[in-house]
Amino acid sequence: MRGLFVTGTDTEIGKTVVAAALTAALAADGVPVGAFKPVVTGTDEEPADGKPRDHDLLAACAGMEPHAVAPYTFGPAVSPHLAAELDEVAIDPTTLVETARRTAAGRTLIAEGVGGLLVPLTLDGYLIRDLAVALDLPVVVVARPGLGTINHTLSTLEAARAVGLHVAGVVVTPWPEEPTPMQRSNVNTIAVLGDVDVATLAPLPGFAVAQLARAGATLPYDLWLG
Repeated sequence: MRGLFVTGTDTEIGKTVVAAALTAALAADGVPVGAFKPVVTGTDEEPADGKPRDHDLLAACAGMEPHAVAPYTFGPAVSPHLAAELDEVAIDPTTLVETARRTAAGRTLIAEGVGGLLVPLTLDGYLIRDLAVALDLPVVVVARPGLGTINHTLSTLEAARAVGLHVAGVVVTPWPEEPTPMQRSNVNTIAVLGDVDVATLAPLPGFAVAQLARAGATLPYDLWLG
């Protein structure tokens, strides 16, 4: 299976924008691409700032139907395991892996996690990290540029590498036009101490597929894909 697994140092970190940008850029290059997200929560709430729901945005970039991107969707904006419990639904790890593999057949897969690597998908402790291991894709970590990001990013790198995951790169976003000395230092420190390639992604003017494709083209995804 060829592709990337996009995770983050936290929730609301920009994972979906990065995953969508990568998906759109690959599609614009003429690469057959599929998008996958195991669970989407918070569908009861209207998206903020004009941003589509995660599976809607990924689907638009991949030319897929939203229901084919995310096998599980839940109304409350809570952790997947709790959302499933409230809905009296059991998230099946086998279903997640099989869905991802079907989507990847003949295509490059961009898989996006939920929250960070240690977010539980089930009450018996099946984590996003376990799904990433099962899919065995290079990992791209999305991180904030500001204070606290060094610890959060290095901790995520450690959590990934502890189970044998290959971290292909880190994307720091939203990267300002005029970064502060602290933000520049954060990127350099993560690169050196994390022994990892660090890219930056500027804020997007909107969520149109063409805008996402242009943003994704600034990322070194060919290198990450190997």
